[in-house]
Amino acid sequence: MKNYFFTLIILLTFNIGNGQIQEVVNDQVEHGNGLTKKQSDLIFEKVKAFPNKAQISIAIISNGKANYFGIIKENDSVLTIENYNKVFEIGSITKVFTTTILADFVVEGKVGLDDDINDFLDFTIKDNVKISFKQLATHTSGLPRLPEGLSSPSLDLTNPYKEYDEEELKLDLSKKLVMIANPGTKSEYSNLGVGLLGFVLSKIDNSTYGDLVQTKIFDRYRMGNSTTVRPNIKDRLIIGINDTGQEVSNWDMSILMGAGGILSTTEDLTKFAIAHFDDSNKVLGLTRTSFHKATDDFSTGLAWGIVKVESGATWYWHNGGTGGYTSSMIIDTETDNGVIILSNISALGKLANKVMNLCPELMKTLE
Repeated sequence: MKNYFFTLIILLTFNIGNGQIQEVVNDQVEHGNGLTKKQSDLIFEKVKAFPNKAQISIAIISNGKANYFGIIKENDSVLTIENYNKVFEIGSITKVFTTTILADFVVEGKVGLDDDINDFLDFTIKDNVKISFKQLATHTSGLPRLPEGLSSPSLDLTNPYKEYDEEELKLDLSKKLVMIANPGTKSEYSNLGVGLLGFVLSKIDNSTYGDLVQTKIFDRYRMGNSTTVRPNIKDRLIIGINDTGQEVSNWDMSILMGAGGILSTTEDLTKFAIAHFDDSNKVLGLTRTSFHKATDDFSTGLAWGIVKVESGATWYWHNGGTGGYTSSMIIDTETDNGVIILSNISALGKLANKVMNLCPELMKTLE
């Protein structure tokens, strides 16, 4: 799973011939959707380079109230569309949900953040390495980005995680593991780490990751279109595409579901975002606690990246990407503002950066 954690890249400006399209879209945005001209200009500037069949679904939350806006590219034209309740793969934004389950377990007293995960495993990690729940959740576990079984440069990215099962995970961790750092000493993004976290939490609960996220989060916040079971939402699923507009395979995350296996909508993610604006919510508050400071302006909570921006605001940020989708989510709990973007643009191509950059650019318009 490609990670675009907090990258801001200056992009080239693309030109298209029909300037009337932008004028029509901007008019619809300003009057029909409540967005400002600056916001609509930012959106259009990114989307006009997308291929046909591309969709982008946006939620802009201002003072706790959400405004939804959708765009589709059809017949080389950019059109508005109502897609706030359409389903996309959210990729690594899943990690925030996995650590929310961990926070729930901590608040309930089931585990402690500094507890050793080995105490909850039925196998021994190679060389008897000790790793805590907090280290998995903050990317300081010392585990590699991917397990040995998914690290081949010739790995087929069509659906790379599909065949990676529990037996292979245990084999990689107990026999083949090569640590990249001692636990707790270095921050290094790891899909393996958070995928393992989801696996361990499901073992503790004697359930599946899908059941856990359903009962602990989706049901609690009435996220009715969110799931880890793709057939449940197949009638609402937007098909992922690559940079040329060709349809691509969905990703099945198998045993590493907790690293990137959730499908959701901007409407549902907005409900989750707004829940973070409730200061009395101890579980969500714990996920936003800074546990590892990388620089003066960046630290890591439980999966959340915590960013201090030039205005002095603090943003809680996570991006996501799979073979057919790119997503980004930022919230500011001081102002009750946020931006959520879901798209069917592949994270494996060059256009994914446009989605990633649009999120902070729109966030700045709320300051």
